[in-house]
Amino acid sequence: MRVVVLSALALSTLGAAPMQCKRDPDPNLRIEDTAGDALWDLAADFKKKGDDRAARDTLRYLVEHYPSNRHAEAARAELGASDGGP
Repeated sequence: MRVVVLSALALSTLGAAPMQCKRDPDPNLRIEDTAGDALWDLAADFKKKGDDRAARDTLRYLVEHYPSNRHAEAARAELGASDGGP
């Protein structure tokens, strides 16, 4: 009897649990920055403060260590425009 009651309780608990569907999250809806995003922001801050060397070094680091980051292509373009490439 005890096994039946516990089984019924377990089934009712599982039946009430929400079903989770696998989906790929939209990268534009992220709440947290990735390391590459933080580096992009840091490079922009360096540039704004007039430290162009630190900005270029930060962009190079972003491109070398996070080549698939959403800012990597823009970082490559900015590096190419400023000093001929990474």
